[in-house]
Amino acid sequence: MRKAFDKLISWTGIIVATVLLVAAGLLTWASTFATSTVHDQLAAQQITMPVAAALTTPQMKAELTQYAGQELTTGAQAKAYADYYIQAHMDEASQGKTYSQVSGEYMAALKTAPTAQATQDLGQLRQTLFMGTTLRGMLLNAYAFATIGAIAMWAAIAAFAGSLVMFVLGGLGLRHAHKVNLVEAPGIEKIHSHA
Repeated sequence: MRKAFDKLISWTGIIVATVLLVAAGLLTWASTFATSTVHDQLAAQQITMPVAAALTTPQMKAELTQYAGQELTTGAQAKAYADYYIQAHMDEASQGKTYSQVSGEYMAALKTAPTAQATQDLGQLRQTLFMGTTLRGMLLNAYAFATIGAIAMWAAIAAFAGSLVMFVLGGLGLRHAHKVNLVEAPGIEKIHSHA
């Protein structure tokens, strides 16, 4: 019974180890795919992070100085650029109003004073906020995919480690089952010889 139980547990451990190994391989592939795709898509945009002189607020300086003048190619850079550069300029231009709010004001102004300079200015601001919001959305999607890639890599490392542990435990269990077999065998022979 002990031998059969050891073998059952050991082979179960080896099967789990194999599944973890396959999962680790897939997670590694997913991480590599996400990371390289984010890099390639961002690099294709040829965005250069603002130089130190262009960082006009303390928050911009705190968040963007480390990337100053670099090519934007990573998720972390994309998030910093979206949140602390684009958003800061959008807030400054609109006094903190969102695209939706400015668009509503513009649509109302078109009905009451379509040719007024204030209406034209609102239209320009609306277009600026639309472009900024769109770019922010794309950059933050790149950040999200880069984060998923990083999480997949940590999960792959954990799966590789778990697989290694389960292979070792499974091997030790099979070795123990073999020892139990060797210990039991002489006793069985003695019983048969007395019969």
